[in-house]
Amino acid sequence: MNIPPIGFIGTGNMGSALARAVRRALPEAELFCSNRGPEKAQALAQELGGRAVSGEEAAWQCGLLFLGVKPNGIPGLLESLARPLTQREDPPLLVSMAAGVGLDQLEDLALRCPVVRIMPNTPVSIGQGVTLYTCGQRAKKEDRELVLAALAQSGSLVEIPESQMEAAGVVAGCGPAFVDLFLEALADGGVFCGLPRALALTLAAEMTAGAARLALESGKHPGALKDAVCSPGGSTIRGVRELERAGLRGGVIEAVLASAGER
Repeated sequence: MNIPPIGFIGTGNMGSALARAVRRALPEAELFCSNRGPEKAQALAQELGGRAVSGEEAAWQCGLLFLGVKPNGIPGLLESLARPLTQREDPPLLVSMAAGVGLDQLEDLALRCPVVRIMPNTPVSIGQGVTLYTCGQRAKKEDRELVLAALAQSGSLVEIPESQMEAAGVVAGCGPAFVDLFLEALADGGVFCGLPRALALTLAAEMTAGAARLALESGKHPGALKDAVCSPGGSTIRGVRELERAGLRGGVIEAVLASAGER
């Protein structure tokens, strides 16, 4: 596959995480970094062996452009890039990670450019993320393959219908924050019982990673995996009782609904 120069417009936390994943997947690719605050772009470009440029120069130079700006910044960004996006003979493939900005709107704003919409989560920075993606009408098979090659070292890549993007984005994208709250609380409990903070956090994180992997690899329902740990009258079922009393499951469901704008 011919890998074109790849640009990142918006090098905040998520844009930088994706750029690092792309560098792992394509170590020889030519990378361009652009950000409203040029210091961030310069630091990332230096880290990854790329070039810090303006957004317009990235749009002129790159065949693949990751757009990492806030959702309300997408219209203004694409308007500012209108000249290269309309005048290039080979318009770049645009990959947007802006939550809530649908394919129809993106394709209207992107003029002639093919578009792929993605929703990554923060663990892509260590190659353990989940990135949801859906392709626009102008995106061809080779465009999809290029995006998959660029993100091959980011973690799981899941193609879904756009109608499911918002709900799936909450579970996969907001989910790490919910899990982090659980990890912190679990470690706090360990500290209360006498564990050093660092050890409590390590145990909580390793346990969560292992439990998640067991659920994926065993294919068993989480309820069955929970039952396997709960001995009659034992300590685990006592803890489960307290979590039920506190409304853990209902609280998590309500958090998903709130993040999805359903309540």
